Amino acid sequence: MSVSVIEQAKIQAQVLVPLVKALQAELGEARANALVRNTLGDLYRGFGEEFWKARNKDKNDADLGQAVASAFRTYARDGALEYDVIEQTQDAFAFDVKRCAYAEFYKALGEPELGFLMVCTADFATAEGFGPDVRLSRTQTIMQGADHCDFRYRRDTAGAG
Repeated sequence: MSVSVIEQAKIQAQVLVPLVKALQAELGEARANALVRNTLGDLYRGFGEEFWKARNKDKNDADLGQAVASAFRTYARDGALEYDVIEQTQDAFAFDVKRCAYAEFYKALGEPELGFLMVCTADFATAEGFGPDVRLSRTQTIMQGADHCDFRYRRDTAGAG
């Protein structure tokens, strides 16, 4: 039985939270956060690329809605996320997260800013891994105090055809 993503995040936080706080103390918050964001960005971009390739053997027929829905079922496992799908098509997947155990965990630690840095910013890097024509927009997160997260994945179809 594999460990769910939420459990992985909790295990990783035991090491990463004190490490990031030490980096912030040593380098300054802005510089340390940029270092963490860039390093984790490379890692999550790679995860996105691997996921996209495994899920979409034929890139010409890649279904963005199905691929992103599948990815988020992985992140939602073990009740980690509750979300409502707004739109799911070949070129879009839009949903609102109504409950987030990742945010609950980091808020309980008293570290929602670090939760945003280490969890929420990974969403954009992962989306970049899906390909240059995939865009993610999100204007708010539960981690930063909103009542929901608004994820909007779209394939840029400009110039297609």
